Amino acid sequence: CKEAAAKMELPDGSLLPVSNGEQWCNSWKHPNEDPDRSTSPSVLRSCAMTWKEGLLNRKRPFVGRCCHSCTPQSWEQLFNPSIPSLGLRNVIYINETNTRQRGWLARRLSYVLFVTERDVHKDMFTRNVVDNVLNSSRVESTISKVAAESEAPVSQPVSKVKQKARAVLQEMVANVSPPFIRLTGWVLLRLFNGFFWSIQIHKGQLEMVKKAAAERKLPMIFLPVHKSHIDYLLITLILFCHNIKAPHIAAGNNLSIPILSTVIRKLGGFFIRRRMEETADGKKDILYRSLLHTYTEELLRQQQFLEVFLEGTRSRSGKPFPPRAGMLSIVVDTLLTGAIGDVLVVPVGISYDRIIEGNYNSEQLGKPKQNESWWGIACGVFRMLRKNYGCVRVDFNQPFSLKEYLDTQRSRHVPPPVSLENALMPYIISAQKPVQFHSEGEKPMFIGPRNARSDPNPRHVINSLAKHVLFTANKSSAIMSTHIVACLLLYRHRQGVVLTKLVEDFFNMKEEILSRDFDLGFSGDSEDVVMRALHLLEKCINVTGSANRNGEFTIAACQTVPALFELNFYSNGLFHVYIPDAIIACSILSLQRDLITESPHQPRDCSSLLLSQERLIHKAAGLSHFLTNEVAVAPPCQTIYQVLNDAVTRLIQCGVLYVAEEDQEEMNSSPTEEPWPKKFSEPLSWRSDEEDEDSDFGEEQRDRYVKVSLAAEHQEFFIFLQRLLSPVLEAYSGAAVFVHGLSQPMPESDFTLRLFKYLLTRTERGVAAYGESATHYLVKNTVKTFKELGVLKERRENRVSVLELSSTFQPQANRNKLLQYILSFTLL
Repeated sequence: CKEAAAKMELPDGSLLPVSNGEQWCNSWKHPNEDPDRSTSPSVLRSCAMTWKEGLLNRKRPFVGRCCHSCTPQSWEQLFNPSIPSLGLRNVIYINETNTRQRGWLARRLSYVLFVTERDVHKDMFTRNVVDNVLNSSRVESTISKVAAESEAPVSQPVSKVKQKARAVLQEMVANVSPPFIRLTGWVLLRLFNGFFWSIQIHKGQLEMVKKAAAERKLPMIFLPVHKSHIDYLLITLILFCHNIKAPHIAAGNNLSIPILSTVIRKLGGFFIRRRMEETADGKKDILYRSLLHTYTEELLRQQQFLEVFLEGTRSRSGKPFPPRAGMLSIVVDTLLTGAIGDVLVVPVGISYDRIIEGNYNSEQLGKPKQNESWWGIACGVFRMLRKNYGCVRVDFNQPFSLKEYLDTQRSRHVPPPVSLENALMPYIISAQKPVQFHSEGEKPMFIGPRNARSDPNPRHVINSLAKHVLFTANKSSAIMSTHIVACLLLYRHRQGVVLTKLVEDFFNMKEEILSRDFDLGFSGDSEDVVMRALHLLEKCINVTGSANRNGEFTIAACQTVPALFELNFYSNGLFHVYIPDAIIACSILSLQRDLITESPHQPRDCSSLLLSQERLIHKAAGLSHFLTNEVAVAPPCQTIYQVLNDAVTRLIQCGVLYVAEEDQEEMNSSPTEEPWPKKFSEPLSWRSDEEDEDSDFGEEQRDRYVKVSLAAEHQEFFIFLQRLLSPVLEAYSGAAVFVHGLSQPMPESDFTLRLFKYLLTRTERGVAAYGESATHYLVKNTVKTFKELGVLKERRENRVSVLELSSTFQPQANRNKLLQYILSFTLL
C-alpha cells in the first residue's frame, strides 16, 4: 500500500483515497476507538470526510483526446478502450524494476542503469542540414534578392550575403549529442527528485505517442503550454525515459548565452529570434525568415520531431497567452507545398503545484523582465535546491493528423471574423439587441452543404489551428491542489476560513472538477493535500489560532499586493474550468438589472425575475466576446452559443437555476418593450453539422425561462462564480474610468504605465475590492481590448504607437455608457 501510494498509481487510473499507506489503514478506524478523538466534533467531521472520500471518489477522467469534429479519423486511431486504464506513473521514481538488472548493486545503481538502457535513436541526428539549407532554391533566391538590393556590385555582395547566411544558420541549428542526453537525463532525474515530490504522466497518453512514433513514421510537432523554464527539460526527459525520439526545440535567442547555448544545442534546441519582423533599419529581414523556414522544412523532411511553444513566452498570469502562429505557419506551409506528406500534432498540457520561478510578481508590478544570465541561473538552481515545489503533471494529448485537419477546414465555409468594434459597439452605444457573432468559435463553421468546397484564408485557418491546439492543451492540463486552495481563499473565503471548512470545500470542488471531465494532478486525503498546498503557499497566507483539540486553525489570504498577485496566478490554473458558468452568472446579474430598468413596475427583488434563456445567452455571448483577450471560452470549431447553452443546462442540473413554469413566461413583458425574438435568426445556431434534419432539436431550441435558486448553497456557488470574473471586470471598469481623463494623444507605453499606476494606487488605498485587478498583464489586455473595441485609436508617429480617444468616445456620454456596460456585469 505504501509503495502504491508513493508511486501514486492504480491500474484503473482511479484516485488514491489517501497519500500514505499507514493512513489508509488507520483512517477506517471508528472514532470511538480513540477516547480523545471521539469527543472532538472536528475530528468526527474529518472521519466522516474520510469515509466519504473512500466511498465517493470518482474515477479519473481520461483527458487529451483529439477533436472528434475536426479530426474524426485521428480520433479513432491510436486509441483503444484499455488506454485509460493504464493509469499514472511517477517519472522520477526509479528502482531496479525499471532496469534489466536485479540485485543489491542494481538497487544502488538503478538510475545509472536506467539511463544507459534508454534508446537514443540514431535517426534523431540531422544529416548535412546546413549545406542542404544554404543550397535550397528558396535560400539561394533570397540571397540573390538581398544582394540585388545592395549598392555594391552584385558579385561581391552575393558571397558576403551567403557568408552571412551561413553564420546566422550556424548560430541557429541544433547539435544533438547522445552521451550528453544520457548524462543530462541522469542529472535531471537526481535533481528533480530533490525538489519535486513527483512528476506524473499518464501511461496511456505516452502509449499513444509511442505507438504513433513507431507505426506512422511521420514527423511530430509537440505544442505545449508554457509556464516555466523547465518545460523544455520536462518534455525531453519524459520522451527520453520512454524511448521516444527527443524533439528539436525552438528556443528563444534570449537563452543563447555562453556555455548554456552549447548545452541547449546538444539537447536538441535551436535558437530563433523573439522578434523577427524587422531589422534595425525598419525593414523585414527576409534572409533570416527564409533561413528559418528552410531549416524547419529540412528538419521535417528528415522526419525529426519538433517542440514549439505557441505562446512565445512563459505565461505571467497562470492563463495561456494568445498564440503566436509564426512557427506553426511554417509547418503548415511545408505541408501545403508538398515537401512532406503529413505531420502529427501533439498538444501538451503542463501543470505545477508551484513553478520554480516562484512567482512573476516583479513583472506584474511593472518591472522590466530581467535578461537571462549565468548568475541568474546559478541563483535559481541554488534556490531550487533549498525548497520543495510539490508535484508536476504533464499530459500528452492524442496525436492528430495536420493534413486531416486542413482537409476538414476546406470542407467548411469559414466566414470572415467580426471585429470587436462592429460586434459590440452598437449594443454599448445605442443599446441595440446583441448581434449574432460570425467569427470562428461563435457561429457554426459549417453552414452550407456537406460537399461544399472552398479555399479558406490560409492565415485564418492557421490562427484557428493555433487557438484550437492551445485550447486543447490548456483543457487537458491537470488541476493542482494549489490551484484549488488559492481559488477558495480568494473567491469563496476571502475574509478567512477555518481549516475544517476549507478541507470540506476543497473536497467538494475536487469532485465538481472531476464531474466536468477535468483531471486532477494530485491524490490523497483532502486534509493532507490541503496542508501540503498551504505549505507551498505559506508566504501568501495568514494562519491564526492554535492547534487545539478541535484543530480550528483559521486561514486567510494575505492582503498585500504581492501575495494577492501570486495567489491569483495559481487560482487562474482552474479559471478555464468555470469560465462559461462564470460568464452566465455575471450575465444573469446584468440581465436582472436590465429587466428592472426596462420595467419599473417589476419588483425590486431580482430573485423573483424570470429570465429568458435566449436573451441570457445572447448577453453572455457579448460578454465572452468582450473578454476574448482574457480567456478562450470555446475552441474555434465549436459555436460559443452551444458552450453557453451547456453552461445554463449544467447550472440547472446542479440546482443553481431552475426552469420556470410556462404559464409565467409573460410576467417580465413590458407594454413598451420590443418583443425579444423567440428564436435565433439562424436555426442552426446551436446545431452541429452531425445532427439529422429530422431530429427533435427544434423542441430543445424553443425559448424557456429560468430563475435563480434562493437556497443558501446555490447562492454561495452563484456568488463564487461571479467573483471569479470580478478582478477582470474591475480592471476593465478602472480603465473605463481612467479614459475619462484622456484629453490629448499619448504614447501607448506612457498610457499603459499611467493606467497601471492608477489601478495599483486604487489597490494600495483599498478602493479596489480585488487587489489582483492591478496586475500588469490585465492592464495590457485592457489597452488591447479598448483598441479593438474602438475606444482608443492608434496611429504611428516616428515608429512610436500613439493612442487617443476615437471620435465615437469623445462625448462624455458614450464613455459613461462604456463604464455602465462593464459595471452591469460586476458584483457590487
